[in-house]
Amino acid sequence: MATIPVKQLRGRRLGRILIKMGKLTRDQVHEALEIQKQRRGPLGRILVELGYITEDELNEALASQKGMEVVNLDTIEVPKEIIKLLTPQMANIYRVIPIEYEPNSNTITLVMCNPDNFAATDDIKRFLGYNVIANYAPEEQITRALARYYPEEAEEDIQDLIDEIKKDTKLSQLKGRGDSIDLDTLKELAESNPVKKLLNLVLLQAIRDKASDIHFEPFEDEFRMRYRIDGVLYEMVPPPQHIALAISSRIKVMANLDIAERRMPQDGRIPLTVNGQPVDLRVSVLPTMFGESIVMRVLDRSQVELDIEKLGMNEEEVRLFRQLIRKPHGIIIVTGPTGSGKTTTLYSALNELNDVAVKILTSEDPVEYDIDGLMQVQVNPEIGLTFARCLRAYLRQDPDIILVGEIRDLETAQISVQASLTGHLVFSTLHTNDAPSAIARLLDLGLEPFLVTATLEAIVAQRLVRKICVHCKTPFEPTEEMLMELDLKPEDIKGKQFYYGKGCDFCNNTGYRGRMGIFEIMVLDDELKDMINANASTQLLRQEARKRGMKTLRQAGLRAIFDGITTIEEVVKETIIEEAEIEA
Repeated sequence: MATIPVKQLRGRRLGRILIKMGKLTRDQVHEALEIQKQRRGPLGRILVELGYITEDELNEALASQKGMEVVNLDTIEVPKEIIKLLTPQMANIYRVIPIEYEPNSNTITLVMCNPDNFAATDDIKRFLGYNVIANYAPEEQITRALARYYPEEAEEDIQDLIDEIKKDTKLSQLKGRGDSIDLDTLKELAESNPVKKLLNLVLLQAIRDKASDIHFEPFEDEFRMRYRIDGVLYEMVPPPQHIALAISSRIKVMANLDIAERRMPQDGRIPLTVNGQPVDLRVSVLPTMFGESIVMRVLDRSQVELDIEKLGMNEEEVRLFRQLIRKPHGIIIVTGPTGSGKTTTLYSALNELNDVAVKILTSEDPVEYDIDGLMQVQVNPEIGLTFARCLRAYLRQDPDIILVGEIRDLETAQISVQASLTGHLVFSTLHTNDAPSAIARLLDLGLEPFLVTATLEAIVAQRLVRKICVHCKTPFEPTEEMLMELDLKPEDIKGKQFYYGKGCDFCNNTGYRGRMGIFEIMVLDDELKDMINANASTQLLRQEARKRGMKTLRQAGLRAIFDGITTIEEVVKETIIEEAEIEA
C-alpha cells in the first residue's frame, strides 16, 4: 500500500504516481511511453501487459490519481448501522461497501474496486439521496467484504421493508392526512430512509426480473405495486396505503419532477447503470381520484438483442425481410398493437443496415434505443416538433434511410410518400390488427390509392407470444376444446407434440420465460397493387395475399406451437381465426 498522502498524488500523471509508489522505475515508464506512441492505447494497460504492474496496482494508482483514499477492508470492522444503509441487492450489484456515514452532511463513504465506477456513486446518490465519497480497495477485499456483510441468503425482501415502514412513527403520521401536506413535509417524506430503501429494492428487483414496466397504483383502500414481465402484470406485496404520497414524492425527486404539483400529469426519466449496463426508467405521473398513479417503463438496453435472426422469424421470413430492408427506396410499415415489439423489429433492421456508407435518421416518441451511427430525434409536439416537421427537415439532411416512429396523420403519411418517391427508404409503424388492414388505415388517413401503391413495398404485422420455460417444459395431450380454439381437428395434429411449462423457480412458477415475435409479411406485388387501386376490401386483399404465399399471424403461431416454443393459450390470446373473419 502507498504511504504517500493522496493529495500529493491527485491529478498527477499515471507514470509519475507509480514511480512515487515504488512500483516502477523511470526506465520502465519511458519504455511503456515509447510503445504507447507506436500503437496508442492507455498507458496503464500497456504496463500491465508488460508485466511491470498488476491489475490491482494499476487500479490503486488510478484511484490515487482521482484523489481516492486506499482502504484495507480486511483490517477494519464496519458497524452494523452503517452496513444497513445499503440493501444487500444494491451492495452486490454495484460491488461497494459503506464504511462511514456523516448524518449532518448526509455523506456516505463507499469503498469500491473500480476507480472509474462513477455510475455506482451517481446511482446511489440518485436512489438514496446521499452525498458520496469514494474510496478504493482491491477486488479480492471487496469480494470478501460482500460475502461477510451482505451474504446472499440474508437478502432483504420487500416484506421485511414493509414491516419496517409500518413501525415507522414519522410515516404513520400520514394516515388520514390526504392531500393536506405542506411542501417541507413532502421533501422530508421523499428523503425518508425506509421509503428510499423500499423503492430501491423494488426497482432493482424489477430490473433483475427483466420487467418492462413498474406500476405504483393508489386506490381508495389500498396501494398496489405491480410489474409487467413478458407482457403480463404480477402483483407484489402491497405496502401500507398511507405511504403512497411518500413513494410518489421520492420518484419525482429521482426523476427531477415538481413534487409540489399533484394536479397535472408529469413525465420524466431516471438514468441508471446496473451491473455496468445503462438502464433508462421513463416515468409517467398521472393524477387520479385517490392520488398519483406512476408507471415506470424500464428500457434496459443490455436485455435487447437487435438481431433480425433472434426476433422469432423462420429462415424464409428472415430471408424475405432482409430482401425488403435492402430495397433502394420505398416504404416498409411494421404494424401491431402497443407493446407488440414493432420498435425492436425496426431497430434490428436499422442495426443491420447501419454502416459508415449510409446516413440513417430517426424520429421517435420516445427514443428507446441509443445506437451509434444513427442520428436520432425525439419528437416533442408541445413545441411543435412533430413527426411531420422532423420529416420535412430530414429531407434537407441528405439521408439514405429514414425511420418515422409512427404515421399518425395525413401530413406525416404524405411526407413519407414524398421521401420515398425522392429515393429514400422509409420505415414506420401503424396500429392495425394485421397486415392487410394497414392499407385501409392509410386510405382512411386520406392518402390516394395510387400513392400507396407507388411507394409501399411491404407490411409486416407482428405479435409477441411468451416462450415456454426450457427448465420446466413438459409434453402434454391437448383437449378437444383446446384444438377447437385453434380451429384444428384431431387428424390435423397427428405426429405433433404439444408442450407447456409446469412452473419452476427459474420462471417464477409461470411456466414462461421470455417472448418471441410471430410475423405476417405482406409483400405488395403488381396484382395486389391493382386491387388496391380498384378499392378492393380488406377481406379480398387478405384472401389474395394468402393465395400469393402470405403466412398469417395464426399460421405463424401454430408453427411456434408445433416447434414446441409456445403454448396454445398464448397463440389463441394473440391471434384470430382468419377464415371466420372472411366468412363474416
